[in-house]
Amino acid sequence: MAKLTKAQAKAHAQACDLLTKPVLTEDDKDFVLKNWNEGANHVNGAAGAFFTPYDMAFDFTIDAIGQGGYGGRIIDLCAGIGMLSYACWHRSHQRARITCVERNPDYLAVGQKILPEAEWILADVLDVLGMDLGQFDVAISNPPFGNIKREKNAPRYSGRDFEFHVIDIASHLACEGAFIVPQMSAGFNFSGGGHYRRQQDGKAVKFQELTGLHFDAGCGIDTGFYINDWKGVSPMCEIVSVDFEPDHTVVVEPVPTPVVANDNAPIQADLFGEAA
Repeated sequence: MAKLTKAQAKAHAQACDLLTKPVLTEDDKDFVLKNWNEGANHVNGAAGAFFTPYDMAFDFTIDAIGQGGYGGRIIDLCAGIGMLSYACWHRSHQRARITCVERNPDYLAVGQKILPEAEWILADVLDVLGMDLGQFDVAISNPPFGNIKREKNAPRYSGRDFEFHVIDIASHLACEGAFIVPQMSAGFNFSGGGHYRRQQDGKAVKFQELTGLHFDAGCGIDTGFYINDWKGVSPMCEIVSVDFEPDHTVVVEPVPTPVVANDNAPIQADLFGEAA
């Protein structure tokens, strides 16, 4: 468990009090999303569970569902308390049909209060492909990062980085996806540097070669704006967009223009052969 400051502990307690209400207002939900601390009662470092900053989640939706809103089926893998799903729900003008998969029952209980409109499934993400959930339009995730303990592998990937297991699984569930991953796992560097550069080697390049997927920078959101807004960590991340059903035409990828932060209201053997 993380050691919270007095202010964090007070705000977390207030969020817990709000969660005792049978129905939350939108203001209640915003407060809980911003102040319910995942490190208060869980060793979230070992689980890799760090929730997306609130404003970053709303910027994420631009790549996830577009600025015009979206009414299709969305699956949120490793959903936590539903931060990304909550943002997508509102960005879609409450038209999206969302399924949230989360293995921590405490997180799921909070998420059900935050977004009761979603279907919540208590399950390990590595078990999802056996659940016959059907096909989704979009898969979204801020998955646990790095070498997280697990019981099985994704269909094609057997390496140590959990984020790649999640993306591999998502590619079998949806037409496209948007994911928050560590910069070294993105296949490109953009955030925090002011310029765009494709990675020429490393684990993300090898994963793309293995799967045939292409990691794209989407509209170009600089997540460095939010690096101090995470709870307990300060990761340099990228938002990765992936088309799981490409038309196989050659596309020259443009250099993305940074999206300014907003204040939205509402080695190879190791990589592919090691089992944690």
